Amino acid sequence: MTESNQIHLDQLLHQLGEAGKRLSEIGAAEGAAGNISVCLRAPLEVSAFFPQVETIELPHHSPELSGMMLIVSGSGRRLREIADAPLANLACALVEPGGRAARLYTSPQRHFQRVTSEFNSHLAVHADRMRSTPISLHAVVHAQPIHLTHLSHISEYQDEKNLNRRLLRWQPETIFNLPEGIAVIPFLMPGSAQLVVETKLALREHRIVVWARHGVMARADESILHALDLIEYAEAAAHYETLNLLTGGEGGLSPEELREIAKYWNIQQNIY
Repeated sequence: MTESNQIHLDQLLHQLGEAGKRLSEIGAAEGAAGNISVCLRAPLEVSAFFPQVETIELPHHSPELSGMMLIVSGSGRRLREIADAPLANLACALVEPGGRAARLYTSPQRHFQRVTSEFNSHLAVHADRMRSTPISLHAVVHAQPIHLTHLSHISEYQDEKNLNRRLLRWQPETIFNLPEGIAVIPFLMPGSAQLVVETKLALREHRIVVWARHGVMARADESILHALDLIEYAEAAAHYETLNLLTGGEGGLSPEELREIAKYWNIQQNIY
């Protein structure tokens, strides 16, 4: 890497902290809910901040990530506390050749026994994206935004086409930023192998997926905060939709208006 594009650890820790705080502010990371990770293609020196080293078995075989570094939240940690105490709440994992194990770097300030229980889904999504694109950084965020998660308990919103047509109608910004829409997968056991597979496939074509009756997972290339933005856009749309249900109204932009917006701004979409 050149000096101009070098990724600095302190910048990543700051962005992870900002994302954690914002998720808490919008009610998407209550208590220890939610988890976050970033994957870096190039080596990153972390031992000054995270000097303790151990070898761990990865919960998902990820040969595509060999030699890459991940920064990931600890299990049972509050995302809102990352900003003030990143060393207590985060770990760094350098994936070993073959992708079955990693060297885990942590701080003496560490307040967790292991990394997030959703690490298998994070690994699968990172591996799929890093394999298929030459990006240098990839971020994954799991959160539980209130309105979007609530709607996913209602059967008609578990239908992907219906959810997108109802949620993307509330602001022009939503179709701008989520032209491919939001993926939906049915309720699956948290942490299960089936959830890993379905999430990886859903996020191959989309950048955010609703885990029905559980929460969401979002991914973004090159920016932790862009993954957060996707959750905010989707949650804002779900909030509008919830208000509409409460008031018995039938508002929102019409399909014709949304098609006009897409045509004017050359947005490729097939939702409306």
